[in-house]
Amino acid sequence: MPIRALVADDSVLFRHVISEALSSFPEVEVVGAAANGKQAVQKVKELKPDLLTLDLEMPEMDGLAVLDALRQCGEDTMVIVVSALTSRGGRLTMQALEKGALDFITKPETRGSKESRAAIVKELADRLPALANRRAIRQLLRQPREHIRPAVPPELKKPVDLGRTVAAMKRLASARKPEIILIGVSTGGPNALGQLLPAIPGNIGVPILLVQHMPPIFTKSLAESLSAKCQLRVCEASHQEPVLPNTVYIAPGGKQMRLAPGNGGSKIIEITDDPPENNCKPAVDYLFRSVANKFQMGAVAAILTGMGSDGTLGLRLLKRNGCHIIAQDEGSCVVFGMPKVAIEAGVVDTVLPLDAIASRIVSLVRGG
Repeated sequence: MPIRALVADDSVLFRHVISEALSSFPEVEVVGAAANGKQAVQKVKELKPDLLTLDLEMPEMDGLAVLDALRQCGEDTMVIVVSALTSRGGRLTMQALEKGALDFITKPETRGSKESRAAIVKELADRLPALANRRAIRQLLRQPREHIRPAVPPELKKPVDLGRTVAAMKRLASARKPEIILIGVSTGGPNALGQLLPAIPGNIGVPILLVQHMPPIFTKSLAESLSAKCQLRVCEASHQEPVLPNTVYIAPGGKQMRLAPGNGGSKIIEITDDPPENNCKPAVDYLFRSVANKFQMGAVAAILTGMGSDGTLGLRLLKRNGCHIIAQDEGSCVVFGMPKVAIEAGVVDTVLPLDAIASRIVSLVRGG
């Protein structure tokens, strides 16, 4: 069954370009278009699409008001925001994600419709499988309980390896006390971070370095949004900035961020224009690898919701230094991609729902 999509944009050109881009995927059926927010809400109610691509700046009713209206009337259509790559666009996108939008793409800056269509197709290609999976989970949850076959717990499928369990417990007991917290996240990240970081006390006593897959400008808006909610200081990181405790440093969009030695045993952040890794810039692996290769210190690393496999290679290196690794569980992820790959690679120590991760981090840092 195809993903039924509705396109909302006040620009005739972009309605056409986005509709064409969506229609190029065989698993998508474009069922309608709306020229303003009021039309978008009405057509969602009438057509019940699986997906709504939503322009944020429209007449009659803007995108944020559309999200409010959809939530009030109980519609569970998945929403991808289409945002301008500007400071204002970044701020509006953060608000849209807080109001329930699943993800965002940026409007292409190319002039030709052919180039714009290709750019949108590229952005949608990775997202559509995640949307299809999310839709399947929703449909499963709507079924009557008697139609759902319970999964066989993994521990019943094979015998428990007690030797491996004891070895893992010894490794955890001997791990060094963490001096830094590392976080990697992608799709669904702003909402996940908005729940996780405010739950970490402002006197945690160690720095937090964070990579969220985002384009330039948007990471600054993310830092401002999180700073208003957190006891911790939250900032977009800058080159040669000293790393201080009780501060969250977010890798700037479109750049790579790494940890490097400073003067007198201090640690500094370096922002580089090195190539993308895993098609990501900033990349989680790039940050994690810098910590693992240059510093023999205890760390806690959390790999959160997101598409792809970015972060797993860096986690392998961190594990050699005794890093404790936490993965977000499938039930609380928007997209169970990055955590799933890390779990399957065998580098994860603890799998937790999002609302339990902050307390686990605090416990590890404070020696609990």
